[in-house]
Amino acid sequence: MDPEELELQNDYRYRSYAAVIEKALRNFESSSEWADLISSLGKLNKALQTNLRYSLLPKRLIIGKRLAQCLHPALPSGVHLKALETYEVIFKIIGTKWLAKDLFIYR
Repeated sequence: MDPEELELQNDYRYRSYAAVIEKALRNFESSSEWADLISSLGKLNKALQTNLRYSLLPKRLIIGKRLAQCLHPALPSGVHLKALETYEVIFKIIGTKWLAKDLFIYR
């Protein structure tokens, strides 16, 4: 684990941010239709955008997995567009430093 990541784990505001992200990710588990996925992506976007001060995303592996699932070819283009919007938000937040370290997550 990166030293910066360890330091953030001790920050109560970052832990609160992680809890909000985790709650947004739980919405994906109960999604049964494509419209639910769009709603879940919207909630994830909102959670990400409310905490722009942290360039390190909590639960980034799970976020990457969910975004990849939302790009499945069988899903409608609306889900794809919302997933791409989420990628855009993430890339703006994490910057080039974390993107270079975590590129394997978002491929």
